[in-house]
Amino acid sequence: MSTIKMVAARAGVSTATVSRALSNPDIVVPETRAKVQAAIEELGYAPNFAAKSLRMLRTSKIVMMVPDVSNPFFSEVLRRAEDMAEQAGYSVLLGDTRDDANREAQFADMLQRKEVDGVIFLGHRMPVTLVNAVKDKGPRAPIVNSCDFSPAFGVSGVHIDNVRAAQEAMALLQSMGHRRIGIVTGPVESNITSDRLTGVQRAAETPGRETELLIRHADYTIEAGQRETERLLALPARPTAIFCFSDEMAVGALAACRAYDLQCPRDLSIVGFDDIRYARYLDPPLTTVRQPMELIGKTAVRLLLAIIDGTATETRIVTLDHELVVRGSTGPAPIFR
Repeated sequence: MSTIKMVAARAGVSTATVSRALSNPDIVVPETRAKVQAAIEELGYAPNFAAKSLRMLRTSKIVMMVPDVSNPFFSEVLRRAEDMAEQAGYSVLLGDTRDDANREAQFADMLQRKEVDGVIFLGHRMPVTLVNAVKDKGPRAPIVNSCDFSPAFGVSGVHIDNVRAAQEAMALLQSMGHRRIGIVTGPVESNITSDRLTGVQRAAETPGRETELLIRHADYTIEAGQRETERLLALPARPTAIFCFSDEMAVGALAACRAYDLQCPRDLSIVGFDDIRYARYLDPPLTTVRQPMELIGKTAVRLLLAIIDGTATETRIVTLDHELVVRGSTGPAPIFR
């Protein structure tokens, strides 16, 4: 049975380098990583993560609390997080909270019971168990916040600049002549709803581009997007464009547009947020703000494992780049008579 010492000897490196290549590959140079991988494959070495867990009093498990696993955005973030965790010998337990505070508390309690080594939560609430852990351990608490991020939580996190992203989406519509814009937000208590609304309002107050906002609050579902868009289109002075705070809601907005026998973008421009995998295949293809879902998932895991390993002693907040992707669902504002 092959051992880590045999792998190290075959690759011509130390056992510590082999361990780093397995648990934290990003800090090992590619050439060395390739040698270690080749040696592992030649010898058929299988790391004994269970034994490692016993030695280090760890479970080699983390829980990822997701508000809605059926949402393509969250499922992609989760998938990429699992990829990164697996490389380091960790399993990711799915905590599908369904945006329910009681379910969030149940999954968070797994950390207190030492059933997991750390927690990544993607929602806008921080359960009491996690709040207490931060009070006790400060930045060494194995907790990371992602997606619906707020610095007020006092934990490491990864997100995009939602204020700037929303401003850019609005600026696109304004550059096309839209001055009455419907806004379909996420839940009012959400941190990203607040940030994106801030960006929307800043854009609407731009001198020379002052814009009337017709704001409707919803959740991040297709049904909510269709319902709120239909209400906007029923107004005597309907909007010429609609900015939805998620792509799923934008799909519902497109359905509402068809229900009112309107053509997008001739009669109504629509912008989404996230750039989920089927946004480009809609008819018309959806203009949207692209979030780096792969990087969000992987970065959240990297931050958490650094805390668990003791190499991170300070809170770290990572702001990733976004991109405004312009497709066929946006065009010049129509003139209503």
